[in-house]
Amino acid sequence: LKINVITVGALREPYFIAARDEYIKRLSPFCRIERTEIPEARTSSSPTAAVITAAIAAEGRSILRSLPQKAYKIALCVEGRRFTSEVFASYLEELEVSGVSSIAFIIGGPWGLSQQVKSSCDLLLSVSDFTFTHRMMQPILYEIIIAHFAFAQAANIINKLKKYKWQNEKFSGFSQTKE
Repeated sequence: LKINVITVGALREPYFIAARDEYIKRLSPFCRIERTEIPEARTSSSPTAAVITAAIAAEGRSILRSLPQKAYKIALCVEGRRFTSEVFASYLEELEVSGVSSIAFIIGGPWGLSQQVKSSCDLLLSVSDFTFTHRMMQPILYEIIIAHFAFAQAANIINKLKKYKWQNEKFSGFSQTKE
C-alpha cells in the first residue's frame, strides 16, 4: 500500500517533526509513505476575507496538481465523516481488499481546504469536533494510519488463534458426549 500525505505548510516544531518521523519509521514495514508539502500562501497577520479566500484557492490549486491520479483521496476537514478508530481501520481494510493500492490524505493550511479540493476527494474525514492546528494534524493522522495496521494485525492474530483452537478441538478428541 502506498500512502501519500499532502500537507499545506512545513512542520517547524521539532517535537512534531520527531513524532512524524517516528510514525513513518513504524509504518515502514506496512506501507510506503510519500510526503508532499505545499507552501502556505502568504498573508498578513490580519488578512481580509478576500485575502483568505485567495489563499485557500491558491493552496487548493497546488494540492490538486499534487494529487496522485489513481489514489483514493481523503481530505481531513471539520465537516467530514466521523469514525471510531476500529471502524476507520475496517474502512481502510475494505479499500485495500477492493483493490485500492494508493491512498492520498490531504491536510489543508491554516484556513482550511478549497471546495475544489473537497469535491475532488472520495471521502471527507473529520477526526474530532475539537480544532487542531494544521501542523498538529500531521502526527494525529499518522497515529490514525498506524492504528489501522495495528487493528489489522490484531484481527489476523485472533483469526489464527480461532483456527488453531478449531483444529485442536476437531482433531484432539474433544468430541465428548454428555452423560
